Amino acid sequence: MKKKEITAISPEMACNIILRDITPLGDETIMISEGYGRILASDIVSDINIPPFDNSAMDGYALKAASTKGASQSTPVTLSVEGEVQAGGAVFNGDLSSGKAIRIMTGAPVPAQADAVLQVEDTAESDNVVSIFRETRPGDNIRRAGEDIALGQTILRKGDRLNSADIGLLASLNRKSVQVFRAPHVAIISTGDEISDLGEELKPGQIRNSNAYTLQSEIRKYNAVPHFIGIARDTIADTREKFLKAAEFDVIISTGGVSMGKYDYVADVMNDINIEILIHSISMKPGKPCVFGKLGNKLFFGLPGNPVSTMISFIEFVRPALLRLMGASVINKPVVPAVLDEEIRKKPERTHFIRGFFYMKDGAIHVTTTGPQGSGILRSMHEANCLIILPADTSRAAKGSTVSIQLINHDEVPWA
Repeated sequence: MKKKEITAISPEMACNIILRDITPLGDETIMISEGYGRILASDIVSDINIPPFDNSAMDGYALKAASTKGASQSTPVTLSVEGEVQAGGAVFNGDLSSGKAIRIMTGAPVPAQADAVLQVEDTAESDNVVSIFRETRPGDNIRRAGEDIALGQTILRKGDRLNSADIGLLASLNRKSVQVFRAPHVAIISTGDEISDLGEELKPGQIRNSNAYTLQSEIRKYNAVPHFIGIARDTIADTREKFLKAAEFDVIISTGGVSMGKYDYVADVMNDINIEILIHSISMKPGKPCVFGKLGNKLFFGLPGNPVSTMISFIEFVRPALLRLMGASVINKPVVPAVLDEEIRKKPERTHFIRGFFYMKDGAIHVTTTGPQGSGILRSMHEANCLIILPADTSRAAKGSTVSIQLINHDEVPWA
């Protein structure tokens, strides 16, 4: 029986449908050494000042700035050196009145009577007398207590995705563990008799199962946990078996089997196991045949089977859904203007996501395509660092015109 023709919706509408009503999974506590890329489930408020005390930003001499008045290379000021304080050493509580200084190392606590530190390069010392070759001002080279982080300050917020600096901040607060949202477990199903897995004999008419491994890598990039269920052969029974097995996980992704072909069973099986299908097709190229549905809180993505279509569909739809499931407050890849180095023509029907390479020239971002744009040419994704986005109503982008590009290798950024 011929399958019914369906209406494709815009990528923007598809994103809205996918993201609406997604709520974060539960939270868990992990060691901060495992926290990179995870999403905070609660605010982090500092219970200390960092640094905890005024300390020297330089190796040099702690002193009163007024003691250096008039100092220069030709007329140095001399001060008596009252001792030395090292990083990690005790605070110096001796006399630092006018005419006196103390030798100090970077990170050492600044004596209460000192209001400046003069770097050692502007001095010369002999027999506990230091010659000062320039004036200094109050506050010079002193890192104040709490100037990095103040007691009671909220330094990280619920929904933040932890980066290396964030992990360092947690360590500086003596936080050995951190509360994060649980990472989604994601099932992957490849479909089709034409798919051969790694290590298997490649029979005539077959291709390697690249999609499963591309998706595993993308899923791990966002700190979710991939599970490859296997290849569903071109029968309703096998496709149904794989989907039922995958349904125990938080997110299910299949590749292939979503077009109008005789053996494209994904949508039929999703209906059969009572998955509510909310999207049947998306008006984009590549990636038009794309199905999305829900069963309770579980998300089902039926992605197209061509390798580039699979990857772009993941970037545009699955990636933000995973981030939203993990409670991320920021889920958008940056989109910036760029000067197009070549003419691009297209039919004014669908939004096109064209593989591109951007670079800087004369202070401006320029972009060129990565060559042939067939949806099976995965090499073009390897060579791309962005996607050139041409709206549905555009038929031509002239050389030298400004186009929007989405930076695919860049972290997510706030987007108003």
